[in-house]
Amino acid sequence: MASPKTLLLNKAEEDLIHDKSVECLKEIGVRVDSEPVLELLEKRGASVFHESHIAKITEKMINEALEAAPKEIILHGRDPKNDLELPVSNYPYSAMNGCAIFIVDKDTGEYRDSTARDAADISKLTDGLDGIDIMWPAVSVTDMPPQTQALYELWITLENSSKHYQGDAVLGAHNAQAMIEMAALIVGGKQELKKRPIISMVACPLAPLSFEKGTIEAQVEFARAGVPIVSLSVSIGGLSAPITVAGMMLNSNAENLASLVITQAAAAGAPHIYGAESSPMNMRTGSFNYDAPEFGLIYCGMSQMARRYSLPSSTGDFSGPGVTGDRRETLPRAFSRCFASSSHTDIVTGLGAIDDAKGICFKQLLIDAYTWECCRKYFETIDITEEKLALDVIKQVGPRGAFLTHRHTFKKFRNELIWWDEEKYDLLTMKPDEQMEKAGELVNKILKEHQVTPLDEPIVRKGYEIIETYEQKYAE
Repeated sequence: MASPKTLLLNKAEEDLIHDKSVECLKEIGVRVDSEPVLELLEKRGASVFHESHIAKITEKMINEALEAAPKEIILHGRDPKNDLELPVSNYPYSAMNGCAIFIVDKDTGEYRDSTARDAADISKLTDGLDGIDIMWPAVSVTDMPPQTQALYELWITLENSSKHYQGDAVLGAHNAQAMIEMAALIVGGKQELKKRPIISMVACPLAPLSFEKGTIEAQVEFARAGVPIVSLSVSIGGLSAPITVAGMMLNSNAENLASLVITQAAAAGAPHIYGAESSPMNMRTGSFNYDAPEFGLIYCGMSQMARRYSLPSSTGDFSGPGVTGDRRETLPRAFSRCFASSSHTDIVTGLGAIDDAKGICFKQLLIDAYTWECCRKYFETIDITEEKLALDVIKQVGPRGAFLTHRHTFKKFRNELIWWDEEKYDLLTMKPDEQMEKAGELVNKILKEHQVTPLDEPIVRKGYEIIETYEQKYAE
């Protein structure tokens, strides 16, 4: 089976990045701001310096972690029809970016703080979009208490979508335990959750080479519960990583290997996904540069490293336009997205994001989902077989013959050629103002008509009771 894949690194370059990553973790180590996790690493063979919170990780620990990590993972949906098998066989699965704090109001166009109502609406919208596979909560519920926002985001999303949930592990072990309890409610207990994890969690190292206390302790809890971890290294060149493309890739790879070691030290065989979202700093503004040409190249290299390790990966991104939600393509951005999406990754993220991922737009989310449905057709596999080569047909037609009237053409063309959904393609080719107006109509139509597979009402109530109990306990 043939499919388009972009390669950046040759074998010698992969080897060099790996070898230098091992050297980095052995000689420099990583900072881990959690005494329990430092003790966990020390028991597994790391040299730990408790006063400085540094753990130096051996090559043996890395190799053992790579051997223990599962090579195949299923990200289960609340509805089994939405189960996702990793690694993918053709095109990547798609997701939004996580937890933007602003939203373009779908009715007024106001750019404002996001709310729980927005989280519910976006979850329902994306449940009805074929171009979205994974529910990474697109907005933060800023109208809820800070200590319970992650819990509300999880529960509101699961209530309003039957697809796989991917959240953020940020607030510590106690927060993770509550989220595990809530997900277990739906599947029938914690043992069932291990068998059928309907949630996964993004855990970002704090570049360069460090792990914040709350996030890493949450990661350990999720690993022990069988919840897949997405280790998302955000190495910003010139700020939290070297300015060179190679240096950013080295930092990202080393952080991924360190995170994998921690996951496997917590629970050997725990599902773990290699992740990276790295780019140079915008040298004019100091912000993360989603428009940098290097953005897609780094994704491409990181995807190759994940495949080298036989790890599922989340190393692709759609990147976000400005506040207006106007994503008229530039040639560099189109190339960057092409590299990121065709580079052996299993998951691409960023659909619907605007304002450098600080915001989300309902209309842009729908447009991106439609765009991805068209784009992913390019990554479908192609049979290269004797039958498909059709030499017998060429013999029958002969030199200067015509294939138009041959029965082979009429028999095969509907299944062999790419066909766009005409309604969706028409939307994508409209003028910007017309496109946004039509997208708004479609958003409201889906929100009005789409039916989400419901959760049983007693389970819904129990989930909110868990949140209320947690809020009372950790209010301070």
